[in-house]
Amino acid sequence: MKQRSTWLANTVANTVANAVANAAANAAAIAVTIGMATAAPWASAHITLEQKQAPAGSYYKAVLQVPHGCKGSATTAVRVRIPDGIFNAKPQPKPGWTLKITRSKLAQPVDAGHGHVLAERVSEIAWTGGPLPDDNFDEFRIVMKLPDRPGTTLYLPVVQECVKGSTRWIEQPDAARPGVEPEFPAPALQLGAKP
Repeated sequence: MKQRSTWLANTVANTVANAVANAAANAAAIAVTIGMATAAPWASAHITLEQKQAPAGSYYKAVLQVPHGCKGSATTAVRVRIPDGIFNAKPQPKPGWTLKITRSKLAQPVDAGHGHVLAERVSEIAWTGGPLPDDNFDEFRIVMKLPDRPGTTLYLPVVQECVKGSTRWIEQPDAARPGVEPEFPAPALQLGAKP
């Protein structure tokens, strides 16, 4: 009887010890998974557009979201190249930032509506100053008239300059490698059907 109760006590003790060890291992695995899931979005965060789709031919407010600096360094400039086909773009000024608008002469004047004819277009918008610390985020806004090309994707290449270094968010998907996202993708806008 004494051997049986010793065997039973050892079996129960081993079972409890295994259960505790398994629970601790599972808790550690869950903690690592949660840590990776919460850190991953920031590790791979890109400059993106808040709204990634808009009707072709419409007026659109591009809200560029800047979620971090350059490898820990504060952002001091955000430069956006305006895609061909967009003739009119107006940036929103930001307190603490200097705004520069670069225009390019058009090969032929374009009817902008309401009796306006454009001989040049906005080709780049740059905000400089700040700085925007790495542990903060901000948004930079541009209102633009989109081209009437439903079914196409427009890319707005962005160069993010920081106190130390820069990041060029200018890459477009490679048609030869479908489904592979570029390492430093340019913000993309899909043009949908007209309303």
